Amino acid sequence: MTGHDPTPAVQIDTTRPHPARMYDWYLGGKDNYPVDEEMGRQMLALDPRVPVMARVNRAFMHRATRWLARDGVRQFLDVGTGIPTEPNLHQLAQETAPGARVVYCDNDPVVLAHAAALLRGTDEGATEYLQADVRDPDAILEGARKVLDFSRPVALSLVALLHFVSDEDGAHHLVRRLLAELPSGSYLVMTHATADFTPEESKAATEKLRAAGVTLALRSREEFTRFFDGLELVEPGVEVPHRWHPELGEPVPGQDDGVIPGYGAVGRKA
Repeated sequence: MTGHDPTPAVQIDTTRPHPARMYDWYLGGKDNYPVDEEMGRQMLALDPRVPVMARVNRAFMHRATRWLARDGVRQFLDVGTGIPTEPNLHQLAQETAPGARVVYCDNDPVVLAHAAALLRGTDEGATEYLQADVRDPDAILEGARKVLDFSRPVALSLVALLHFVSDEDGAHHLVRRLLAELPSGSYLVMTHATADFTPEESKAATEKLRAAGVTLALRSREEFTRFFDGLELVEPGVEVPHRWHPELGEPVPGQDDGVIPGYGAVGRKA
């Protein structure tokens, strides 16, 4: 197991909110700043179920990782890792397969500061952290190749990430670029927020975040499904996240008390 110096090499911007730190605040974490909490409270005013949504996305990642590990996947590339919240992806994968190899990737220096926590994996496996942005897929692939064997299947995880990447930034192209380097038998794991169920609240949230310098690109079911073009969707296909293989994890309190405005799916590359 290898790792980087966990000390951030770049200045942390505390003048505007960051999605990873807002997500941490929603989950009850301490690794966020007043600007993140302030924006988080504005989101709660629009929809008080936002923390439930964050936990539902996290629970989807848990279930998908268990499903993949049990299906024989031994390599994972998790882009948009976020601030560590146990159990982390590598803990779930290595629980089933101690030799699993995991590369985490995020662009927030606060996540880098916690890389040491992310890197505590099994002796048999490998766990690495890469500081990079999803908008730079070449850097992600270059770094991941140092740990992962691209001749064997890799599960690419993009959980609660792509709704922060606009069409102008080429969200669909970025996913295709990452998948193009992965061999047959690899998987795409995704969740994504949508305005399909809550159009008025979603419009207000998008405008508030844009004013704070945060992109929110909510996509329809059809637009989300396009990320899986050419892949074989794992049953039950595109679903509201908490309805994807619920038997593989514990339900999130409050997940059935109202609509969860998002989609989740797992697809296999032939």
